[in-house]
Amino acid sequence: MKLKLILTGKTKAGYLQEGVDEYVKRIKRYAPLIVEMIPDLRLSGKMSTGEVKKLEGQQILQRLRPSDHVILLDERGKRFTSEAFAHYLEGLEGRTGQTVFVTGGAYGFSEEVLDRGDQKISLSDMTFSHQMVRLIFSEQLYRAYTILNGEPYHHK
Repeated sequence: MKLKLILTGKTKAGYLQEGVDEYVKRIKRYAPLIVEMIPDLRLSGKMSTGEVKKLEGQQILQRLRPSDHVILLDERGKRFTSEAFAHYLEGLEGRTGQTVFVTGGAYGFSEEVLDRGDQKISLSDMTFSHQMVRLIFSEQLYRAYTILNGEPYHHK
């Protein structure tokens, strides 16, 4: 299965980026993974949060193909245990040429992106910064592959 991770905004904290880079490197042992970054849009006196979401949404949609299976990381999405997420990921095998996971910006997704998403998943009932989400999600994606491959990374 080909994977793509679309991240909105730059990871400013070096320690977070190092963590994301490490897990991306590990994930690539199991599946091809492309990471695409959408530049930060600054909220200014000239742009409302709705306008920022709409512009970010346009940039997300430009990076999607019609055949992509799009999964939005959204607080209103389905929640999984790590093992259940691993089996969910396994169930995506062969569905499409590419599965795309998308993290939104600080203000969430535009309506157009929400409409394009095939599924939504949530990492927690808690809210995390969009920068933290990428580290947490990349670790969970790596963990899922180790579970599926019977490797000792995950402990019950």
